[in-house]
This record gives sequence, structure tokens and C-alpha cells, in this order.
Amino acid sequence: MNKILWITFVTIYISYVQSAVIDKDEFVTVEDNPYQNVNEIANPDVESARNERILWPYVAESTTKPENEENKTDEKDIKDVKPREKRFLHWSYPQSPIVDMMMQTMSVNYSPNVAGDPFDFLRDSYQLPEGKMLEEYDYIIVGAGTSGSVLAARLTEGKPKATVLLLEAGKPEMLLSDIPALAPYIKLTHYVWPYTMEHQPGVCLGSEEQRCYSPQGKAVGGSSVVNDMIYSRGRPQDWDRIAADGNYGWSYDEILPYYKKSERCELRKYKNATYSGRDGELTVENVPFRTGLVEAFLAAGRLHGNPTIDYNAPDQLGFGYVQTTQNRGHRLSAAKAFLHPHKRRKNLHILTDAKVTKVVIEPQTKRAYAVEYLKNHIKHTARCRREIILAAGSVGSPQLLMLSGIGPKEKLDVLGIPVISDLRVGKSLYDHIAFPGIVFKLNSNNASLQELKVATLPNLMQWLQFGDGLMTTPGLVEAVGFIKTSHSDGQLPDVELLNLGGSIVSDNGGAFRKSLKISDKTYVTAFSGLHGCDTWSAVPILLHPKSKGYLELRDNNPFSHPKLYGNYFTDPQDMETMKEAVKYVIKLGESEPFKKYGAQLYLPPYPNCQNHGPGSDLYWECAIRTMVVSLHHHVGACKMGPPNDPEAIVDPELRVYGVDGLRVVDLSVLPHTISGHMTAPALMIGEKAADMIKKIWSNVVV
Repeated sequence: MNKILWITFVTIYISYVQSAVIDKDEFVTVEDNPYQNVNEIANPDVESARNERILWPYVAESTTKPENEENKTDEKDIKDVKPREKRFLHWSYPQSPIVDMMMQTMSVNYSPNVAGDPFDFLRDSYQLPEGKMLEEYDYIIVGAGTSGSVLAARLTEGKPKATVLLLEAGKPEMLLSDIPALAPYIKLTHYVWPYTMEHQPGVCLGSEEQRCYSPQGKAVGGSSVVNDMIYSRGRPQDWDRIAADGNYGWSYDEILPYYKKSERCELRKYKNATYSGRDGELTVENVPFRTGLVEAFLAAGRLHGNPTIDYNAPDQLGFGYVQTTQNRGHRLSAAKAFLHPHKRRKNLHILTDAKVTKVVIEPQTKRAYAVEYLKNHIKHTARCRREIILAAGSVGSPQLLMLSGIGPKEKLDVLGIPVISDLRVGKSLYDHIAFPGIVFKLNSNNASLQELKVATLPNLMQWLQFGDGLMTTPGLVEAVGFIKTSHSDGQLPDVELLNLGGSIVSDNGGAFRKSLKISDKTYVTAFSGLHGCDTWSAVPILLHPKSKGYLELRDNNPFSHPKLYGNYFTDPQDMETMKEAVKYVIKLGESEPFKKYGAQLYLPPYPNCQNHGPGSDLYWECAIRTMVVSLHHHVGACKMGPPNDPEAIVDPELRVYGVDGLRVVDLSVLPHTISGHMTAPALMIGEKAADMIKKIWSNVVV
């Protein structure tokens, strides 16, 4: 009944919104373009009662014993799982005007079916098709993230029918995660594993505890539920050098069909490009809303030799409007594209809130045949006939390998883990790092996106009805650019620029900077002078760091987060590249296209940079060391390589060396960073792995 009331409310209110008078002067400046219908923007003066707060009872999870009493978890096995007390708590989402409105309109007087989860009626659901588990499956996939979602969909299609068990530690996505503008808030919820890098002297000085925050997706859909939805494939040279290292089948020409297979391109100008896909499940589209700042950014790029292009084109390099994994302004996660339409398949079993703790391997034959997992604090074992496939992500997969006895012997011996295969798991870890500290103050009013302008009830209603408007902005990103600094090897761009329709101060120090874990002291000291001001920023990303990190187990407890060592800037060339990128962004901001906004470079007084002259090389190096952030694009911990590569964990068909029936299918297998973001490569890896697996088992009769 509550859902019916909510639908009725939305219908009535949308009718009101459509009849409202529009005052364009109240909105962010928008350049004319074929993708934007300004007349659909609603009246921002309508206010909502956003000061109320709702408390929900948080009831202990069910611990009903299964029929088989032997499956009960021993306390000594899982030492940090404790019974939860009954208490009153705020729901798990951070405070946001948008979320507040959703709560006021959707959840008032609603009694949740799932204790402690006021949003359970908004979540997708994945029930076992026939209500019970099978005794054995053809394939078990660990992780329903970006790669795992694609893989599960492909392995369960066609004939003969293979049975697949997909195990995911997180929850299904829900309506709040659909709103692109909420991307920073979603990164602060239980939809992520809240990993932090280990402390490194002289780096991440402005972060909480001086440790960079590097969350990974923990949801059905994985990081595609919490990221900024940017679709970029990397450059052809990225893949050609991976193939040149001895990884057959991974050249650009060989992986391009898999990119195209997943994609349903809705980019009007590039829809019919030969490298674009038109029949896939994942919609790729431009953001329906843009500020005028993106046109200034692109114009400034052209002035400095960077044409406006499709940045996914294999033969062009320059700047372009951001391409996103959205469908009509709504986030389109991998789960929504690949799992939701097929969740009624009888041969696909999707189990959520199920944490896998170990891959069970026969020590004599070294064949993986089962996994152990916990659900509702009860330990279960699932058996597999063909293959177990780890798609638990760049941190989760190497951690699970090591917990299962696959990893460096000297480390596993210390933790008392019997060694099955002595491999250098976790010894390579590369990451994309970025610097969000280049901010220009604008004299123009309503030129940039600010939360108080975006988070209005009319904008929410417009997004719900039309899928456009201010709430479609993906974490403020409006355009992407690739450049080569003087430190580039000439083949690949070494810096990516994210053009924002605002900056780190656009929400007055709210979720944007909190999702990066920038400390209160740093933010207040450096940026409080910009509160309420219109701003512009472009964030440089170091695409191919020379510095190499590593990952290792903290202990033998599967619930402990592993230790992540970034080793950022240990190679001095990385800092030189980043400083050159900063100067390039400043050159863009001071160019003619930004003069109509009165753009002036703001030099934040960072607490630990007071001894350096503002704007000097020493100042910028200090600023970078203070504000550097991880984009959590980790690769390399389960490195792919030929048999003669001593650091390789998996072969070019993603099979784990030394163990039969076990593969890794996610971004952790990439031996190098990619020139771009990671959603598209993760999708492609899932597609390619599905073909390789089906080819191996094509002659098996079910």
C-alpha cells in the first residue's frame, strides 16, 4: 500500500512540476547543445521539509540454525563476527538534501521487511528461482561486480544449460544509487569496502589519519554501483603492450569485439562509428545536462592543440564530453544491465550478503572443487564441477587467493596458511592517483554546479520523470581530456584531465571531499574561504605511474582488510609529471574561454605548506602530497603473464598457475594501468573470459 501511495504522490507532484513557471536565471548557465532541453527544468523555489530525521530500529540479523548443525560457524574460525545488539541508529546513508527528500516522500510510515534496512523495498531482489540451492554447480563465481555480472549472464545463456552460483558479499542496488548526483554519497555507505592505504610518510598528508582512502564496490554490480559512471576503454597501445608481453589474445584488435559486444552506444555523433557497439546490454550516453564551463574547457583545449573528439576513438587523442554508463539519466550498473533481466533463469543462482572466506583445493591433485562462505553468520560449503572463478575485485581476489594457500610462501608460512601454490600474489599493485586541488574562483553567478541548487525537489521530480536535469551529473564530471607531458614515452598519454562543473567546494565540504576522506583540518583551512562561491576545477590523473606498490594479508582472518601499500611518488618522475599537469590545467584556466567567467586561480593555504611561496614549485609539490587521492583503480595484484614471467599469477586465459579449475576474472589480472577508467575494461574482461571458458567446455554434455 505504501508503494501505491508513493506512486500516487509522484504522479500528482510531477503534474505540479510540469505546470511550474521556469526562471532560467536561477539555474546554472547552460550552453546551447542538442542534448539539453532547458525548458524541462523545474522551478527551484519549491522547498521541502528537509530538516526532519527518521530513526529506525536496528534489529539483530537472523541466526536461524540450518538443518545441518555441522555447518554452524565455529567462533575460533571467524573471530570478529559478533551478535548485534538491538539499538536505535540512523540509517546507514550519510546526510544529503537529496536523500532527505527521498526519505520524506518515500519512507514515511513505512515499516521495513528487512530489519534495520529502511530502504529494503527500494532494492532489487535476487531470489533463488526454485527456492533452494543445488548440491553442486558447473561454475561458481565469487563476486557479482562488473566482470562477475557479465560472466554470470554469459555462462548461463544458450544451450546446453550450465548451472552457475554467483556469490556476492554486498547487497542489491536500489533507487538512491540510480541518481548520478549522489555518487559521492554512495561511496560513504555500506555499498563499498572502505579500504585505506597504509600510512606512507610525506603522502596523503591532508587525508584522515594521513592515509589515502581507496574504497571498492561491495554490491550486486560492484564498483559500477558506486563509481562516477565514466566509460573509457583505454588506448590501443595499452592493450598492444599487454599482448607484446606474451599475453596472446589481448591485443587491441582482439579485444575490440568484446567492447562492442557489451555496448549499446547512444552517443548521437558517434553512434555509427565502426568501433562502437549498438546491440549490447550496456547503454553508453552523454550526460543530459551540461554547464557552460564544459564548453570553456573544450575551447581552451582546442586553443592548446587538443581537438574535441570521441576520446574512445582508437586513432584520436584530445578532449571530449564525458561518456557515461547511464540509461536516460539513470545509473546503469553491470548488475542492472546483465543480471536483472536474467535473474529468473533456473540455472542462475545469485546469493547476496554471502561472504566467501576460502577456496577449497584438494592438496594432492591441486584442483579447486568448492568454496566456503558465510551467510547470516553461518558457514556453508558450495561444490563445483568445472571451474571456480574469482571476480572479487582488485583487492578481494588476491586476498582470497592467499587465504586459500595461493601466494608467496614466505608470507603464508608466517600466517600459518598451508601453501598450495607459491606465487607472487600481491607483489605488484598499481593505481591511478589524482590531485583535486587546482581550483579557480569565478566571478559569474550560477556558472557552476552547487549542491544547494541541485538538491531541490523539482530537480528530483524532473529526474524521476524525464531522466535529465541537474541530478544527472556524474560526480560533477562533464568532460575528459588526455594529454602527453614531456615525461610521456610518446606512445601513451600520461595524464587524464577530469573537467568538473564545479570543484571540491561545490557541496561546501560535504560528500565530495568526505568521499575522498580529506580531513576537516585540511579542508577548513584550505577551502573554507570559497564557500558559496562559484568555482571550476580540472583534476589531473597520473595514468601510468612508475611507482609500484604491493598488497599483503594483515592476518589469516578473512574479515580483516589486507594491507595496501601505494608507494606513491617513490619514483621522482611521477611527481614531475603531476607538477607539469598542474601547470597545464592552470594554463587552461587562464586562457581566453574562461575570461568571461572571471576565472582566477585560488591558491589554498594548506596547513603544512605555509613555508612555501604560493604558486611556487615547492608549493605545488607540497599541495600534491597533501591532497593526492586514490581513484581506487588498482591493477596487477593477480598479474597476467606467460609461463616464463616470474611475477605472473594467471596465464593469458586467466587460469591460476599451479591450480586446476580456478581462474581470476577481474581487473587484478591487468599487468599495467590503462589510459582511462576501469568500468569498460572490467566489462570486456568478463566478456572475453566467458568466451574462453565456454570454448574449453563446449564439448561437455550436460
